[in-house]
Amino acid sequence: MAKKSVKEVVKEMSFLDHLEDLRWHLIRCVIAVLICATAAFLSYKFLFDVVLLGPKKADFVTYDILCQLAQLVHLDDSFCFEELPFRIQSRKVAGQFSAHIWMSITAGFIVAFPYIIYQFWKFISPGLHHTERRHARGFITASSMLFFLGVLFGYYVITPLSINFLGSYQVSKEVFNDFDLSSYTGLVRASVLASGLIFQLPIVIYFLTKIGLVTPEFLKTYRKYALVIILVISAVITPPDIASQVIVAIPVLILYEVSIVIAKWVVRKQRKKEQQLKKTS
Repeated sequence: MAKKSVKEVVKEMSFLDHLEDLRWHLIRCVIAVLICATAAFLSYKFLFDVVLLGPKKADFVTYDILCQLAQLVHLDDSFCFEELPFRIQSRKVAGQFSAHIWMSITAGFIVAFPYIIYQFWKFISPGLHHTERRHARGFITASSMLFFLGVLFGYYVITPLSINFLGSYQVSKEVFNDFDLSSYTGLVRASVLASGLIFQLPIVIYFLTKIGLVTPEFLKTYRKYALVIILVISAVITPPDIASQVIVAIPVLILYEVSIVIAKWVVRKQRKKEQQLKKTS
């Protein structure tokens, strides 16, 4: 009796079977995040004193670099300081415990991201061709690297820019900046996770091009609109100053141009495949 191909098995699966399959993939993802989150929860001193509160310290690497650059080009010395003029406090009974839990889950999600992408690939791969499934390792590696690059960009660029601006901003000398712990951790989480997801743009464009929703011509035609959207996003996730917006917008623009190259490559591969099928038919 001949063995059924993967595609034949997928076709025989009902909608409920697909939902059951998806449920188990999601369960595995949740378990992976919880395991990594538990490790982060136990390493709370490193997680808070070194990672979370790092951008609050004057000797943070980003401030040192920006201070040296500002002095080099004779700009203002807003990044050259000995201490940021604000304190972090917890004003809720369960404030510190809640921050501990949510930061651990965030760290768990970041660390487990490659496994989450692997599970996503395992779910969609049965519906792909054999040649497409062979690229699983490359897809997981590329997506994970882009995500981690985005996380690092959010942590080392967006977070310190935001903290320096908002922490130093005063409407009056009579008003002191004492930030709540949940507000501070929320800023760090949002900056890091938003950047990590934004850096997935080339992967998203790859899949949209594969299914025919996006073409290189479309991306080129609407490049100017994409530029406006990118600047708006940069304005939302960064302090309201032009320098910070430009710093954030540049890598996103580079990602957009890389996405155009990826779209061209996908279309070229599809056309070659169509030509080969015409020759063999």
